[in-house]
Amino acid sequence: MLAAAERGRGAAMESAGQGLLSDAMMDVPVDGAAAARTAAPEGLSAAEEEELRAEIAKVEEEIGTLRQVLAAKERHCGELKRKLGLTPLDGLKQNLSKSWHDVQVSNAYVRTSEKLGEWNDKVTQSDLYLSASSTLEDWNEKLTQSEAYKKTQETLSQAGQKTSAALSNVGSVISRKLGDMRNSATFKSFEDRVGTIKSRVVGSRENSTDGLQSPSAGDKPPQDNAPF
Repeated sequence: MLAAAERGRGAAMESAGQGLLSDAMMDVPVDGAAAARTAAPEGLSAAEEEELRAEIAKVEEEIGTLRQVLAAKERHCGELKRKLGLTPLDGLKQNLSKSWHDVQVSNAYVRTSEKLGEWNDKVTQSDLYLSASSTLEDWNEKLTQSEAYKKTQETLSQAGQKTSAALSNVGSVISRKLGDMRNSATFKSFEDRVGTIKSRVVGSRENSTDGLQSPSAGDKPPQDNAPF
């Protein structure tokens, strides 16, 4: 019983507190415009603030209009390209070419090219570069005049000559073998047989052609005049 009474008393006090808080909030006046508007920066009057806000709204409206115009222009450009048969790849190539041209005529590219040319002249005219070039030329001359280099050249030349001679010998051997085979008794016997068969075939064709020839105009077939 006591516990139930305590719980009832606590609930009543909580309800009374919420009611008082709601009444207090209702009594406080609320200005919608003041709540929505942020505090003006220091040193800026209300008129100046309103003017700036109006300018911002105007600029944002112009930006939206320009975006719509740009989108319409892009659509029109795409339609013209499609009529001309231009693909997106052609447009990409054109953009890349234009970008590369812009890079080449840019001041940074020109200055870099000039600097590289100056560095090249300085390097090629430096004592270190000239000394290295002279040293390389001396090494090349010594190498070409050395005994090892000359022996290597002679060995390669002899190997090429031997290879050519070996190929020539192989061709001669093949030709000689073919001649020997053609002059052999077996090959001649085979040629005789082929000739005999050919003669027989040609002769049989001629005989069949003679047998099929029609009689001449003077040769009349015998008439049978016997009475019935």
